Amino acid sequence: MAAPSESDDNWWRGAVIYQVYPRSFQDTDGDGMGDLRGVTRRLPHIASLGVDAIWLSPFFTSPQADMGYDVSDYCDVDPMFGTLDDFDEMMAEAHRLGLKVIIDQVISHTSDRHPWFMESRSSRTNAKADWYVWADPKPDGTAPNNWLSIFGGPGWEWDGVRRQYYLHNFLSSQPDLNFHNPEVQEAVLATVRFWLDRGVDGFRLDTANFYFHDRLLRDNPPLVPDPDATSRDAPEVNPYGMQNHLYDKTQPENIDFLRRFRALLDEYGGRATVGEIGDGSRSLQTVAAYTSGGDKLHMCYTFDLLGPEFTARHIRRCVESFQATVADGWVCWAFSNHDVMRHVSRFALREADRARVAKLAISLLATLRGTICLYQGEELGLPEADLAFEELRDPYGIRFWPAFAGRDGCRTPMVWGSELKNAGFSDGVPWLPVREGHRTLAVDAQDGVEGSVLEHYRDTLEFRRRRPALVDGDMAFLGTNQDILVFTREKDGDRLLFVFNLTPEPQTFQLPATLVAEPLPMPGFAPPFADNAITLAALDVFCGRLR
Repeated sequence: MAAPSESDDNWWRGAVIYQVYPRSFQDTDGDGMGDLRGVTRRLPHIASLGVDAIWLSPFFTSPQADMGYDVSDYCDVDPMFGTLDDFDEMMAEAHRLGLKVIIDQVISHTSDRHPWFMESRSSRTNAKADWYVWADPKPDGTAPNNWLSIFGGPGWEWDGVRRQYYLHNFLSSQPDLNFHNPEVQEAVLATVRFWLDRGVDGFRLDTANFYFHDRLLRDNPPLVPDPDATSRDAPEVNPYGMQNHLYDKTQPENIDFLRRFRALLDEYGGRATVGEIGDGSRSLQTVAAYTSGGDKLHMCYTFDLLGPEFTARHIRRCVESFQATVADGWVCWAFSNHDVMRHVSRFALREADRARVAKLAISLLATLRGTICLYQGEELGLPEADLAFEELRDPYGIRFWPAFAGRDGCRTPMVWGSELKNAGFSDGVPWLPVREGHRTLAVDAQDGVEGSVLEHYRDTLEFRRRRPALVDGDMAFLGTNQDILVFTREKDGDRLLFVFNLTPEPQTFQLPATLVAEPLPMPGFAPPFADNAITLAALDVFCGRLR
């Protein structure tokens, strides 16, 4: 199957990507879990938003210990999601609607049920003995070093057959591949080629800085806390964040492998990569290294905007830090995804402010320089779902409960019909419950309703699409206090001014006398403007064209 013709290989630059979490999107067979046919059925909704591409979270064959991020066959569809034919039909429909298809490539580790690992663990002399990270214990039987798992506990698991430990940065059932072995790199790239030949348009690379480890297995030193860090490796409840991860990830050898990955994609033309970078306070430096030169990743995203802070100071610091650090690379901004609390719950101080925050957040995201990624349900203003311990399915949340509830609250089913069984997600029992508070926000309750969050998303993305300055124009901040975010976007002489009030209090901004602005109301926002003074209500934005 060939991808649609695309003369512009840079379609990804400034694109809007919509993340689909298939398990929670649409169930068509009544088993309570979403599937690829469900994605196909709902593609018209995604296209109606005005996005450019979809990113599908993993649908590969998997024991589902980590909801598909533990792959046991990279070249097939898990039966719970359907078949390869279902995938082909979904992709054909996406391309017909003008949507690119990006799939999640989880290659830093596999499932312990992957045939590669099953052979590797069978002896120390088999053909794949060195395909994973194996190490002897210390003389006292303890793990080779102090590396930790993000999901809690040591990053090493004892295997009685080989009488060695193997490395796992996540669950013990997710052993890390040994990328120092050239055969592993070849095998991984072969699975990538499988999907390229099937016509996919790009890859989201899970944990893209985790591929290599320190050959000497040196201990990580303790972390010296940085109060100004915009991103951290783990919640405060997780001791993983107490280490400076110098040796278990982000190794220099990763650069050459990313070049190999890019060279493969360049054989096909018009393909793109977006890498997930979790590297604490060094994330932006890692993004710079991985996206510079035009020969590695096309773009990356970090966790800088996926935290609890929604302030002018924080947004400006993140963007300016990226601009200062990443000279010729590209970033993908997002406020929500499948791993973090939904942003209306993180950002809104009051429940009554959620719709307003949802609208302001997409207005801000749509005006930043970079590609942007939306997560299913945010176009409805869905808040985080509160779940009881007995309802949790996420091993991360189960491990750290009750201090940390995990990721299930942002993964509950998409709501399509306010009066339908399970809000139209499934005729069976959903794998996670549909909360009643989500029903009132369902697609059918907002579709075509003036002033709804859904219609605001559509209008805002159309506003962005019609202005090239917002897609890939230059961005510069204007000096102001920490309560107001002021910046310009400019391309080919078209210069736009944006003034955001992210606070719950009214603010006034006096435009410098050297600037003359003509109001250009953004969807849903039109604050008063007179004598170069902008009067902003709480959670408000002004847009103008500078003359």
